[in-house]
Amino acid sequence: MNNIQNLARNAFGRLSLVDDAGQTHDNVTPVRAHPLSAPDEGLSLVGTDGHEIAWIDRLADLPQAQRELLQDELSHREMTPTVLKLLDVSTFSTPSQWTVETDRGTTGFILKSEEEIRRIGEGRLLITSSHGLHFLVSDRFALDRHSRKLLERFL
Repeated sequence: MNNIQNLARNAFGRLSLVDDAGQTHDNVTPVRAHPLSAPDEGLSLVGTDGHEIAWIDRLADLPQAQRELLQDELSHREMTPTVLKLLDVSTFSTPSQWTVETDRGTTGFILKSEEEIRRIGEGRLLITSSHGLHFLVSDRFALDRHSRKLLERFL
């Protein structure tokens, strides 16, 4: 169901979609079906009423201008910092205060329990802070030795 005729920003900076029938849908929101495991596959464009207007199987199938527009919109909408390094863990029991270096800078969060660290693939982890913010570890085996040692205490 890829019935996108035109996708652009309207005068207010929001996404506007013209479908194959020529109908204009303002304020559409892109939603990934699998944001972590397959971020470039399965994308829904949802209207203000919450109903799907268009489905995109693969972002790569879109013209470059539309693809870049959607990627820009998604980058503002989604925030999943990637953990590059674990700097400090307050205690090896939970709850514990973690200080990490991410692709968005250094930050701290509280890990309530070990169950807040989910394995989502080969070496990939999703850590949920006490405030519900998700942190991605794209490859725990590629972390530096100190980070791996701290992380192993919780796995």
